[in-house]
Amino acid sequence: MAKENVLIIAIQKNLVDDEQIKYSLEELISLTNTAKGDVKQTMLQKRDHPHPALYMGKGKLEEIQEVIESDDIDLVIANDELTATQMRNLQKYLEVRIIDRSQLILDIFAQRAHTKEGKLQVELAQYQYMLPRLHGQGQHLSRLGGGIGTRGPGETKLESDRRHINRRINEIKRQLDTVVNQRDQYRKRRKRNKVTQIAIVGYTNAGKSTLFNRLTQSESLEEDQLFATLDPMSRQIKFPSGFQAIITDTVGFMQDLPTALIAAFRSTLEEVKEADLIYHVVDSTHPDKEQHQQTVLQLLKELEVDHLPILTIYNKSDKLQSDFIPLSQPSLKMSAFDQSDRVQLLKETERLLIDNWEFYQKVVQASDGKLLQSLRQQTIIHDEVFDPDDEVYVVQGYAPNQHPIFFN
Repeated sequence: MAKENVLIIAIQKNLVDDEQIKYSLEELISLTNTAKGDVKQTMLQKRDHPHPALYMGKGKLEEIQEVIESDDIDLVIANDELTATQMRNLQKYLEVRIIDRSQLILDIFAQRAHTKEGKLQVELAQYQYMLPRLHGQGQHLSRLGGGIGTRGPGETKLESDRRHINRRINEIKRQLDTVVNQRDQYRKRRKRNKVTQIAIVGYTNAGKSTLFNRLTQSESLEEDQLFATLDPMSRQIKFPSGFQAIITDTVGFMQDLPTALIAAFRSTLEEVKEADLIYHVVDSTHPDKEQHQQTVLQLLKELEVDHLPILTIYNKSDKLQSDFIPLSQPSLKMSAFDQSDRVQLLKETERLLIDNWEFYQKVVQASDGKLLQSLRQQTIIHDEVFDPDDEVYVVQGYAPNQHPIFFN
């Protein structure tokens, strides 16, 4: 399929400095490339605030019209979320398709969702985005309806569209509730089995899926593109001491995500709430890494998981050109592709868990192989000695403070 020629338009408000708008536009260009668009030009206007009816001033729109003609533009993408009025007026004025940043992100999510839940969440977000924008979508939605059993006499198509969308939203929410309940059951089972859980979070394209795949020898999608992973994936991971945990790869975070999308993907990020430890993966080579970190930390705060232990992983260290100063502690500088770096990460993780866990000593009968096995898998064993006279193992190690070892 041929790529669409894209023109990006943006407003730089007074409080936004040149660096911020530069990174925002670079991100929008990356998003457009991910959606298989070809960005021909970017047009920027400095204004106190967007024009309420046209987003940009008329003089700038005349320049945009010329670019649309000269560069054979198929699609114009606005860097900000547009109101229904702005979108309708821009389409009328420029006579070309207009979408905004939110619609672009929703489109990418629609391409990338593979599981039933992911697809439902994207559809829900699209409807929630569409609903307040139905009004003023043009005369084609305002025709008098006809048809027995579909619309009442004289009812507009706009109203029937609204009712259809509301019905579909309720149906999707009902289906999502079922999926969320199923995942709750899985999580409760893991909690009952005392399995330690690690969640990988980070800004989109920081290298989370690459790290996840290398640590678990699995094959989730990893691409040098934004939002390569949408559906959360969990795998077992084994540490040098023999201790085992479940690790989960999550959807990438981003600044200015559509509100509808954040709400719809809350259940995807619920996995993070059940974590005992969070890996926060940061692209150490990205010029805007500080803002990326702040975006992720703010979202973790909104999810009410900022109290959990966080290990910040400064990824892609093999591509670093200059000295690097970590912004957060505890932290680790590494490359997900480097085996020795991954071993170092596992050792650092064990150290971090030990800092948050409690010491125990347990005498285990040699015949109680089941208990011994569970201690080896669920706790970090510091020392294990077999006493042949009494036929017992004396085990010392560290375990989460609610582990049954402390109550038996």
